[in-house]
Amino acid sequence: MPTRRRTLRLAIVAATLALVVPLSGCVSSFIPKAPAATSTPVNEKVAADLKPFYSQVLHWKSCQGGDFQCATATAPMDWNNPATASIHLALIRKTATGTRLGSLLVNPGGPGGSGYDFIKDSLSYAVDSKLQQSYDIVGFDPRGVNRSSAVKCYQDPADMDAFLFSIPPDPIGSDAWIAEQSASNQKFGQDCLKYTGPLLGFVDTVSAARDLDLLRAVLGDKKLNYLGYSYGTLLGATYAGLYPKKTGHLVLDGALDPATTSFDVSETQAKGFESALRAYIADCETGKNCPFSGSVDAAMTTIRSLLDSLDASPLRGADGRELGSAVMFNAIIFPLYDRSSWPYLSQLFTSVMQGKTEVAFELADSYYGRNADGTYKDNSTEAFIAINCLDYRSDDSIASLRADAAKLTKAAPVLGPQLAYDTSCANWPFPSTRDRVAIAADGSAPIVVVGTTNDPATPYVWAKNLAKELTNGHLVTYTGEGHTAYNKSNSCVNNAVDNFFIKGTVPSRDPRC
Repeated sequence: MPTRRRTLRLAIVAATLALVVPLSGCVSSFIPKAPAATSTPVNEKVAADLKPFYSQVLHWKSCQGGDFQCATATAPMDWNNPATASIHLALIRKTATGTRLGSLLVNPGGPGGSGYDFIKDSLSYAVDSKLQQSYDIVGFDPRGVNRSSAVKCYQDPADMDAFLFSIPPDPIGSDAWIAEQSASNQKFGQDCLKYTGPLLGFVDTVSAARDLDLLRAVLGDKKLNYLGYSYGTLLGATYAGLYPKKTGHLVLDGALDPATTSFDVSETQAKGFESALRAYIADCETGKNCPFSGSVDAAMTTIRSLLDSLDASPLRGADGRELGSAVMFNAIIFPLYDRSSWPYLSQLFTSVMQGKTEVAFELADSYYGRNADGTYKDNSTEAFIAINCLDYRSDDSIASLRADAAKLTKAAPVLGPQLAYDTSCANWPFPSTRDRVAIAADGSAPIVVVGTTNDPATPYVWAKNLAKELTNGHLVTYTGEGHTAYNKSNSCVNNAVDNFFIKGTVPSRDPRC
């Protein structure tokens, strides 16, 4: 996460921005049959020590005012030693309103995003009415996340505030600053271990992909139907690599390239966010109430100067928190995920240039899921860090950090410096467990990869790479702005995805939507 120079934030975070940020200014005639109260698991051969998990029966209960059904599944904590301990996985579903084709599992991204809340709060944003008619839409919280067996790293929310918002006194990039950051991250990791226990070592994406196969089976599906956004594309691709013969219809939207290193992610995202910021400025200057005038380059220089000034003299908010460049950076990138949220950027820059912090903290708090009373609505930040520290190997030596900082600044002079000096996983309690390599998923069914040409968080090059790396990958390009494209861009993308899920139609070539 970019604040305090934390990187790798790959989540859908702008979906409901207008609902969660209170900024100033600016009966169907067909009634389906009642679904079964239980799900009958698929009868398939598995190892004896996995049989109790794969043969479990899900008991669904009406929830969320009766509009949904909820259930809990049990999975091994350690898939290599299933008998040692178990964890629970929270599920929610909206049953098909028409002729049912099966279950469709949906992941919103992250890592750390709650699929349960995504479906509960944003069903029609997650999938359109055609998929709701044909599938039971199933949201789930992956291991480590929210309502499932979860990572926990603090008891007092003030400790989380201190971790996320405190500003070290020394100059950024100095030996003392790096030492303070590393010590803070090490303490955070130890607190996560203290409050989470051994689960902290088993929240990696490979383990989550094995959970995904378990969920497929206990939902009663012989093949997995899956829609993954953002980080959810890595989870889906990982599943395809592990279980290529069990892939049904997989759509990966806003793709992450599995072969990217930690630095590759930072550099490519820095370029992506910078490109999106330039697009915002160009659009802003064609309208009214834009805080910038003149060339895009001049505005970008102004923004870099503003970030530098916040490092030199942070602005104090009403609650005592200080607005430095790291928090300001998160406030900037949050609206960049969705073009419809760009007007918030104008309010942000105008207010901060006037020495005001309210809009910046409202955006940053929404980004982190921080409530107005200082509590946090979920554990997405803790889960994000814990999962990434197992998924990515990083070099935290001072020499490497400084060399990477120079490369990031060259690649993206305005926003690149904000992604430098990431020591999030310095002295993490558990070592990284994954090698960053391409996934071919030989023998899989066709897999559709959707990429947006100016996606700031998961840049288009990653979608192109993933579609090529997958033996049976098929690219669908959306030419436009924003993070992810299905059900939020145009009918060309929607038709390609819907026809694939419902009719099994595989794009013969990239439709270039």
